[in-house]
Amino acid sequence: MSLLVILVLTNLLAPLAGLLGRRAGRDAGWPIAAALLVLAAGLVSAWNGRADPAGVSEAVPWMPTLGISFHLRLDGLGLFFGLLVLVIGAVVIAYSARYLGRGRHAAFYSLMTFFAAAMLGLVLADDVVLLFVMWEFTTLCSFLLIARSGPHARDPAIRTFLVTFAGGLCLLVAAVAMWVATGTTRLSEILVDDVWSTSPGLAAFVAVLIALAAFTKSAQFPFHAWLPDAMVAITPVSAYLHAAAMVKAGIYLMLRFSTALSEVPVWNVLLISVGLFTALMGAVFALQRHDLKELLAYSTVSQLGFLTATIGIGTSYAVVGAVVHVAAHALFKSALFMSLGVIDHQAGSRDIRRLSGLARTMPVTAVVMTLAAVSMAGLPPLFGFVSKEAMFKAMAESPAPPAAVWLVGAVAVLAASFTFAYSARMVITIFPGRPAADPPKEASAAFLAPVALVSVAGLALGLAGVLAEPLLGAASAAVAGPDAEPHLGLWHGFAPELYMSLVVFALGGALVLARRRMDRFLDRKLSPVTGVGAVEAFRNGSVALGERVGDLTRTDAPYRHLVPPVAVLVLLTVVGVSTVDVPPLHGDVTDPLDWILLGVVLVGVLLALGVRSRIALVTIIGVVGFAVALWFFELGAADVALTQLLVEILTVVVIVLLLNRLPSTFHRTGRRRTTTAAVVAVLAGASAAVAVWALTGRRGLSDAGRYYLTEGETETGGTNVVNTILVDFRALDTLGELTVLGVAGIAIVVALESRGLLPKLHSPITEPPGSPISDAEDNTMILRVADRLLGPVIVVLSLFFLLRGHSQPGGGFIAALIGAAGIALVYLAAQDDRVSRLDLPYLKLIGAGVVVAVGVGLLGLVEGSFLRPLHFYVLDVHITTALIFDVGVYLAVVGVILAAISRLGVEEKEPPPLRRVGSTAVPTQGPRPTTTTAEPHHPSTAPLDRSRVRVLERQAGPAAGNAAGTSAGAAAERTDRHRGDDS
Repeated sequence: MSLLVILVLTNLLAPLAGLLGRRAGRDAGWPIAAALLVLAAGLVSAWNGRADPAGVSEAVPWMPTLGISFHLRLDGLGLFFGLLVLVIGAVVIAYSARYLGRGRHAAFYSLMTFFAAAMLGLVLADDVVLLFVMWEFTTLCSFLLIARSGPHARDPAIRTFLVTFAGGLCLLVAAVAMWVATGTTRLSEILVDDVWSTSPGLAAFVAVLIALAAFTKSAQFPFHAWLPDAMVAITPVSAYLHAAAMVKAGIYLMLRFSTALSEVPVWNVLLISVGLFTALMGAVFALQRHDLKELLAYSTVSQLGFLTATIGIGTSYAVVGAVVHVAAHALFKSALFMSLGVIDHQAGSRDIRRLSGLARTMPVTAVVMTLAAVSMAGLPPLFGFVSKEAMFKAMAESPAPPAAVWLVGAVAVLAASFTFAYSARMVITIFPGRPAADPPKEASAAFLAPVALVSVAGLALGLAGVLAEPLLGAASAAVAGPDAEPHLGLWHGFAPELYMSLVVFALGGALVLARRRMDRFLDRKLSPVTGVGAVEAFRNGSVALGERVGDLTRTDAPYRHLVPPVAVLVLLTVVGVSTVDVPPLHGDVTDPLDWILLGVVLVGVLLALGVRSRIALVTIIGVVGFAVALWFFELGAADVALTQLLVEILTVVVIVLLLNRLPSTFHRTGRRRTTTAAVVAVLAGASAAVAVWALTGRRGLSDAGRYYLTEGETETGGTNVVNTILVDFRALDTLGELTVLGVAGIAIVVALESRGLLPKLHSPITEPPGSPISDAEDNTMILRVADRLLGPVIVVLSLFFLLRGHSQPGGGFIAALIGAAGIALVYLAAQDDRVSRLDLPYLKLIGAGVVVAVGVGLLGLVEGSFLRPLHFYVLDVHITTALIFDVGVYLAVVGVILAAISRLGVEEKEPPPLRRVGSTAVPTQGPRPTTTTAEPHHPSTAPLDRSRVRVLERQAGPAAGNAAGTSAGAAAERTDRHRGDDS
């Protein structure tokens, strides 16, 4: 199976997993796990037993002008980590099928599957740019999975994101430095380049950056705090994150660069010193914890420290030891986390001080968890013993000076002794003894099966390590060469690693025997500074610094924001006029119609300066905008003219909605401020006029413009040069602008809802007795008739301009503005903003537009480049994917305008108005009554008393609403609540 196909299928599985999670609930875990195992089999099929360390390579052009391609490579190391990601992911997701409560779990399954896809892309990436992108995707997935655990997970998720994102920046700088130094982004070529030996300064610089990136991801000191902090996530997330994802990304990165950087001293010293310190620190902190999840979190920090130090040794066998321990750690750590999830699920607690005697009531859980703990402690015959001896052997055979070898070995033995102690403490505390008064029952077989699978696998590989030698040997050889051969067995004779293990058993056993004394000794604060506190202090300091910087421009006065750019504009104009040689004019300068339209604009501007009414100002500015639109049309820019005209129409609608929340007139300003504003305006206008006079019409058509005009139709099949530039030649720019526009639409909604702006009318419109607007139904009759007549016409016109845009004036943006004008008509024709027909999913429209545009861009990869339009014929009709791209533009623009009209035009806290039915005032919603007992209604003398209606509804509504909301919330909580840490 192709590597690209496997990666694409893994990514497509993410949305499919979300759909399954919505439809099948927690049981969706079984088919998703099966799919991941099928993809793992496909990965093995792609490898096909190759002995060539180069492995399998595939490439798809991505950004060819920059020399960046979607390079994928499957060598032994990629195969090993890819299987780790997919197989452990399948086990954890199968476990989730019984860990999760009943209900919908679309987000969980979708994010977990995309997490697996991001990790798979990371280990298969053979391009440093692609590597960085996948690296950041894993950061994003972990953030979202942690954050979705509830309000209490917000701060830990943010701290995790800050630390790991900082590491991503280090990786980005390293990628750019390697690209510049080697002239390629191909990772396999970079690793064998001569630059590592010929440029020691660059090698040291890149080594530090790579190490920092890996340290943040793999929770090494001083970046370790995020991993225990992230334990607010539910247990399946923790199991996957610790065993096969996220933290393993840092280990993979260090292994991938280990050979290239093995001769760089700063690399070796940094990895060994930080790794050993982290291993010892994490083990001691684990001994202090009473919560099983926190204990296992710090144990992961410690184990990752062992791996980091081993990689830092730099020998071939060090790579072997690290690879073997990665496999062992994945097995016993996933088993331990899933076991504690079972205990928490059944017993309702993770505190080892409250758990005892579980071996009697949960014997299967006790067995599988004990096997995993024994493997973590490094006792035979478990696989953890084999991997620990491999690391000890690498340390004992280090080429460092003897004193350094002894120091490294001593610290490693001490840290391993603490590992033995906390592993034993976990087992001998919760399983022996007398059960509680209400002992928990054993979990179901389906719940325990995934746990037992990985736990027993650790025992099987310990007894028959030869089964894992081909895979682990291929992984080691891909990095360190064919000499890196693992010999996985329980006995290798009387060697240094055996003596080191015996010392660990002796010291660890002594710590277990003296555990009460050790608990009293460790039951104190070992450091005045905590890692979480340091990250939080950095976060708060960054926010405070940002506020101080923002204070420099934090003002609502527009002129304070306009003065700096205007000053720069004037300066550029002065410099340009005095230094640039202005060529003579080409052709006719003006036309009589230009002066007429200019006079209209000038009159409008002068009138705008003198009015104090906001409505009058909007009217005058609208006239100026229409004049500019006519000017564009007269100059031959039909697309620009249409855009200007439609924008003016919609701008007036949106501004009128805003005027309802502002005073009706402008406040008076002092003479000094007026003079300053006039000077700034004149300088800005003069600068713009000079720039236009100097640049417009004084030079021939540029080479790019000539190419667009002469080759546009041949290259794109379209004759509208404006549209072909937007959706063909410069589609990436349009996609960026489209994304910004979508974010702006979301920001409108968020700002209005989060700041409480919607219900605050500055000057609400009152209805005097006898006013023509006192009856909304009569007042909107003309617009409702126009809506019925023009609505279908506007829809057809919108689609017409969308379809013709590639060859005639039009396109997605103009068509969307026409459709939005129809939406504005629907809104204005409604009797009331709360009963208008605008209840449309505007956020989904925005998202759909961006997704469609990006999807079209991905289709372009078929032709070798992102966003390259594809051309094909249907019944002799020429079709291009640029049209589909325009559809994405259309959806996003309509969504943004709909969001603005819907949110700015709706008064959320007001009840629907009453309408007159005969002599009765009834709500506008619901059927008309056939009889009435209400008092007679006389519009001329008794206008609709909306305030009385509002008071009555406010008295009755909240109670009913709260009761309904409480009932619905309780039902949702009962449905979606997870046992233990997922509640």
